[in-house]
Amino acid sequence: MTLTPHDERFIKALAVAIVDHPRATLKELAEAAGMSRATLHRFCGTRDRLLEMIERHGEEVLHQIIEASCLQSADPLEALHKLIREHLAHRELLMFLVFQYRPDFLDPQDDGARWQSYVDALDAFFLGGQHQGAFRIDISAAVFTELFITLVYGMVDAERRGRAASSNTVHTLEQMFLHGACPQARIET
Repeated sequence: MTLTPHDERFIKALAVAIVDHPRATLKELAEAAGMSRATLHRFCGTRDRLLEMIERHGEEVLHQIIEASCLQSADPLEALHKLIREHLAHRELLMFLVFQYRPDFLDPQDDGARWQSYVDALDAFFLGGQHQGAFRIDISAAVFTELFITLVYGMVDAERRGRAASSNTVHTLEQMFLHGACPQARIET
């Protein structure tokens, strides 16, 4: 599904509208996203089709994030910084994906197979970073992936709920991911 910049603006606005108004009708979603019901109907037809379109676009964006972050070629710490920034550049879609999360969301046996290449790319990045000495080796790459996803998506949700300021999210995520919650003087290596 190739979207025009105009379509992409619709998708972002509708993703936020769905999160903010989960039980809204198509008409109410259209109003919340700043468009007419007729425009929304032409765009997607049904609410189920809209959800499918946003999820599919989210899948494409996650792959774009991985590509743009140069995970395999950049220095691991530079790549981590890019990875965080690229995720945060798509807050609206991450917010939607958090909202759509179900316990089986990433289950490769079900619909989660569509997200597997994203998870695999993160696993490979963290494993490569461990081999280069950039990340701890006493925590598995898979756990690093889970921690990363949890921190990034959690901060996006915290921003939405007004519990975190977006102005320093990149720095906060980098510090928490790389150094944890202990003050610098207490970090043991």
